[in-house]
Amino acid sequence: MAKDHPPDDEERVAIVSRLHRRVSEALHEVLTGPLGVSPDEPLLAEALLLETPREEAHGDLTSVAAMRLSQGVGMMKKSPRDIARAVIEELTKSGALDDVFETMEVAGPGFINFAFKRSYVESAAAECYVSDNLGVEPADELHTVVIDFSAPNVAKPMHVGHIRTTILGDCLQRVLRFLGHTVIGDNHVGDWGTQFGMVIHGLKRKGLAEKAQRLSVDEIEAVYREVADACETDEAQADAARAEVVKLHEGDPENRRIWEAVMTTSLADLDAAYERLDVTFDRTLGESFYNEVLGEVTADLKTKGIARESEGALAVFYEDDRYPPFLVQKRDGAYLYAATDFATVKHRVDTWGADWMIYVVDARQRLHFEQLFDACRRWGYEHVRFDHCWFGSILGEDGRPFRTRAGGTVRLSELLDEAESRALAVVEEKNPDLPPERKREIARVVGIGALKYADLSQNRTSDYVFSWDKLLALSGNTAPYMQYMYARVKSIFRRGGLGAEDLRKRGPAYRLDTPEELKLAKTLLGFADVLELAADQLRPNFLTAYLYDLAGRFSVFYDNCPVLKAPDDPLKESRLTLCDHTARVIRLGLHLLGIDVVEQM
Repeated sequence: MAKDHPPDDEERVAIVSRLHRRVSEALHEVLTGPLGVSPDEPLLAEALLLETPREEAHGDLTSVAAMRLSQGVGMMKKSPRDIARAVIEELTKSGALDDVFETMEVAGPGFINFAFKRSYVESAAAECYVSDNLGVEPADELHTVVIDFSAPNVAKPMHVGHIRTTILGDCLQRVLRFLGHTVIGDNHVGDWGTQFGMVIHGLKRKGLAEKAQRLSVDEIEAVYREVADACETDEAQADAARAEVVKLHEGDPENRRIWEAVMTTSLADLDAAYERLDVTFDRTLGESFYNEVLGEVTADLKTKGIARESEGALAVFYEDDRYPPFLVQKRDGAYLYAATDFATVKHRVDTWGADWMIYVVDARQRLHFEQLFDACRRWGYEHVRFDHCWFGSILGEDGRPFRTRAGGTVRLSELLDEAESRALAVVEEKNPDLPPERKREIARVVGIGALKYADLSQNRTSDYVFSWDKLLALSGNTAPYMQYMYARVKSIFRRGGLGAEDLRKRGPAYRLDTPEELKLAKTLLGFADVLELAADQLRPNFLTAYLYDLAGRFSVFYDNCPVLKAPDDPLKESRLTLCDHTARVIRLGLHLLGIDVVEQM
C-alpha cells in the first residue's frame, strides 16, 4: 500500500533555519573575536541557540548567550547585561545583521532581543512563497527512520483503540519524510500469537476449518471470542488452544492452511480501514516473519552476555536491578514478544540501514520499551536512536474509556461511519443546494479529518475526552475550522475571478504596510521551525497549534485589510499573495497531519 513520495533531490530552501544559522554565526564571530571567548568554551554551543519570544513585545528572536556565558570561567567577572551590551555593540560595529534586524536590545536579566526589519520580512516571505516547499529545507542530519505503528492483532476488526497509534504514526512518517529523512513505515501486525491458537481450535471444534477462507472477519472474531471466554474458566480449552499455536509454529500443514486463510481475510479488512483513513505502509512484517530467526537471535543474546538462563527460562537482567528481568523465552521453549522485538531491531538495522526507530505504542508499554532499548544498546545498537512515542487513552464524556452506549468496544469502521454521517448533517445544514455526491465527498473529508485533528491536536501523553460536538465544531482548534479557513481563502479568488497560479508565476512583491500584514507574514515564516520541532519531539500538536494561530492571524488581517478592494493594484497583489501563501501553508500543514481540504464547505 505504498504511495509515491516527492523526489529526494527536490530543491528546497529554508528561510528561518538559514536565518538562525546566520545569526548564530554572527554571534560566534563577535564572541570568539573581540569579546575573547575561547572557541573551546563548553557553554558556547548552548549560548548560540536562539529562541522565539513568547510575547511579541520582546521582538522576533531572543538570544540567551549573555546569560549562558556569564557562567563560564572566562566571563565570570561580567554581568549578563554587560555581556549582552558588549555583544550588541560588536554586532552593530560589524554590520553583519544590518539588513535583518531593526533593533537589538538588552532585556531583563540579560536577554538579547532582535526585531526584524519590515524589508527583511518582505523579502524572506517572498522567497518562501515561490518555493515549492514553502521555505522548508531538509533536516540538518538525515536519518533512515523506521516507524512501527498501528500493529493491530489480526483475526478481528480494528477498534477505536487503534486510531491513536495509526494516525499519529502516519503523521510522523509524513512530516519526517517531508523533512528529507528516508522513512519506512512498518505495520508489525500481531499474526503469530496466542489468539491464533484460539481461532484454530475454535474453527476445528465448530467444524469450520475447511471453510476458513470463506468466513468474514466478524465470523472469525466471534469464534475467537467464544474460545477466549471459555479459556478463562476451562483449563482443557486453554491447553487445546496452546497446543494448536505450538503446532502452527512447528509448521503443521493444516494449521498453516487455516492461518493463511484467516490472514488473507484479516489483511483485506485492515486494508479497507487504512484506505478510508488514507494511511499507507512501506512494509507489513508481522510477528510470523521473524519466527525462523528467533533461535539465532536468542543465541546471539546469550553469547554476548545480554541474556542468560534463570530457572529454565531466558531473560535479560539489568545492573542495579533498575528494571525487572526482561523475559525472552519461557522454560517450555516458547518465545515471547521480547524475542520478536529483538529480531525486528536486528532486521531493521541490517536490512534497511535504520539509525532511528520510533515505536508508536500506548503508555502501558513504557517499561517494555525502556527494557528493550537498554538491552539493544548493550547488544551493539548504541548508534541507533530509539524512541517510544507513547500516548494516553481516549475517554468518553463520563471520563471512562470510550465505549458504545451498551458498554462494548467501538469498532473503527463504526466510528468512521458516524463521523461521516454527522459531518453530512452539518453540510446539509450549511449548503443544502449542493449536489448529493458533492455533499457526501465534503462529509467524508470533514468527518475523517475531524477525527484525526481532534486526536493530533492533543498533547499525546495525555488522555483526552472524545466529544462529537467539539471535534466537528466550525470554530476553535478543529479540522472543520481549518478546512473552513482554507475554503474561505479560496473563495476570495473565486469572487475576484482570479487565479493564484498567475501570482506565483509573476513572483510576489510583498508590501507589508500594516501591523496585521506584518504579523501574518512573520507567522508564515515560522512554518519550517514548527515542523522541525514537531518532528524532533514527535508531537504533532505543535503543528496543529501553529495552524490554529495562523488561521487567527489571517482572520485579523482579513478583517482589517481590504483585499479585492485594496487602495491600489500593487497592494492588492501583495494582499492576494498573503492570502494564497496562507492557504498553501494550511493545505500543506493539514496534508502532513493526514487531512484533506475542500474548496467549498
